[in-house]
Amino acid sequence: MNAHTTNIAALLKRNQAFATTEDRRHVMPHSFIPRQRSFVITCLDPRVDPAAFLGLRLGDAIVVRALGGRVTAATLRDVAYFSYLVETKAPEGPYFEVTVIHHTDCGSSLLADETFRHRFAERAGYDEQELAELPVVDPAETVRTDVERLLSAPQLSPRITVSGHVYDVETGLVTTIVGPSPVGG
Repeated sequence: MNAHTTNIAALLKRNQAFATTEDRRHVMPHSFIPRQRSFVITCLDPRVDPAAFLGLRLGDAIVVRALGGRVTAATLRDVAYFSYLVETKAPEGPYFEVTVIHHTDCGSSLLADETFRHRFAERAGYDEQELAELPVVDPAETVRTDVERLLSAPQLSPRITVSGHVYDVETGLVTTIVGPSPVGG
């Protein structure tokens, strides 16, 4: 593929087909509350698509995809905003569960290599210490860390719950590591 070739034309054609269906109207009365009451945080790896492995449809969940599926300051801000939105615009709820899903064979594990991390930080201008917190080498351990980060976040409503899981890219199965717990509980 040369530098000027694009794949967006095929995607736009799929969008035109989608726009002719009623699927685009598959939402709750409060359009910002997902039908499955789920806020999924997972990796940006293309093998890790929660619509596919969780069977989600449009309007079922809020999905945040980030490097390694890690809960960073930006991810925490997104969850805090949604938490505040529900508290102020739909105080009767329904409230939601934040589901953190890390996965096996995660490419973010390359950031555990000091040389690789240093060169990336130098090239891209990122803080090397912040990058050192991102690798998912042991997904069960990192998902526990991120669930705890959310459970202890004062910015989040105590009316939401948080759980943590690991998706195995080989088997396609999701394993629960941390069951649903209330924020601040």
